[in-house]
Amino acid sequence: MDNLEKYINAFVEAFEADKNSVASFKREDTEQWDSIGHMKLMAALEDKFEIEFEPEEMIEFVSYEQGISILKNKGINL
Repeated sequence: MDNLEKYINAFVEAFEADKNSVASFKREDTEQWDSIGHMKLMAALEDKFEIEFEPEEMIEFVSYEQGISILKNKGINL
């Protein structure tokens, strides 16, 4: 499984969403993306990529696209 698949699967697991819909996810527009969903997503990503998010990274992680940028800054290419 490549990194993009891991990333998509984290969204699918955290939000119980269809993998074809997650690329458009934004926190303010996604019903499932509440505080619990957010923490599930952070935990899934930390587990899948063996990383730890800084608190400010968690706050900045507000969309699928922003998450890609944050992971790239951590040295993970998607």
